[in-house]
Amino acid sequence: MKRFFIIFIALILTLSIGIVPAFAKKKLVVYTSLETDEAIEYMKIAKKDLPDIDIKWIRLSTGELGARMLAERNNPQADCIWGWAVTNMEQFIPKGLLVPYKPKGLERIPARFKDPKGYWVAIDLYAAAFVINTKELAKRKLPMPHSWADLTKPVYKGLVIMPNPASSGTGYLQVSSILQMFGAKEGKEDGWEFLKKLDKNIGQYIKSGSKPAKLTAAGEYVIGCSFAFVYSQLKKRGFPVALQFPAEGAGYELEANALLKGAKHPKEAKRFLDWAISDNAMRAYSKFKLGVTLPGIPGPKDLPPLSSIKLYPMDFKWSAAHRDQILEKWQKLFLK
Repeated sequence: MKRFFIIFIALILTLSIGIVPAFAKKKLVVYTSLETDEAIEYMKIAKKDLPDIDIKWIRLSTGELGARMLAERNNPQADCIWGWAVTNMEQFIPKGLLVPYKPKGLERIPARFKDPKGYWVAIDLYAAAFVINTKELAKRKLPMPHSWADLTKPVYKGLVIMPNPASSGTGYLQVSSILQMFGAKEGKEDGWEFLKKLDKNIGQYIKSGSKPAKLTAAGEYVIGCSFAFVYSQLKKRGFPVALQFPAEGAGYELEANALLKGAKHPKEAKRFLDWAISDNAMRAYSKFKLGVTLPGIPGPKDLPPLSSIKLYPMDFKWSAAHRDQILEKWQKLFLK
């Protein structure tokens, strides 16, 4: 009997050891503006690399994420931000909603891709691009557009779809890059006059940065002002689409990570932020992104190499500092 009792206790202890990890997982809540399709793939790797953390991720558009942070500033419901536009991130530093954290391996990331005080570190970049439905283009006997200037031509009236910059980071980088190209930093109004011309051809302003490409691929529009890797996914699925980067220079945005002030699970958040710039994470990003911030990792094979693309030299601090002013004016002019 005594021997049986000892065996019974040993069995209970063995089972307990096996069960505890499942119940002892530490919680973590992450807000992200990364596209859902890609975030799902990244999370598969994160959960393998961080098996003891129960990661709950919530995908929000760029504008929604900022609004959620402001609404929750006195009682944060998330622990960290993953893959959010730097232009937006910059605005929240003076508001006191972020705290500095320099993740492990940060020294490998070039200086231009990280905040010197540690408030954020970028993981990738995406660039403005036109996704064109070649079938619709041929059916309507229209020329292939190559530039923002081309999109103002009367032949494209009502055939162009663009993201709303108030809700989409892609939309904002497109508007901000156009304004910068036309001298807005020097106080010139030429960019606004150009946007008025462009507006005459816009069939719809939509909340998402990827939706213009997807609706164009479905034949609802001929030209979608979107970004490069959406094209890549659509092309793989057999849609009749072509990719063009604006000849004037493609505006681009960095997607970055940060630790939220008042995080309820700061240790887990820091471990996740460490993982988010690891080799495994960067290799995963590179399957979708035009470029990642860790040197030596190439982008997708079906997208042109980053070195071959004419990128407009974006001023992110200017974009962030003037964001509210730009959006207010944009909405007054174009959301009637």
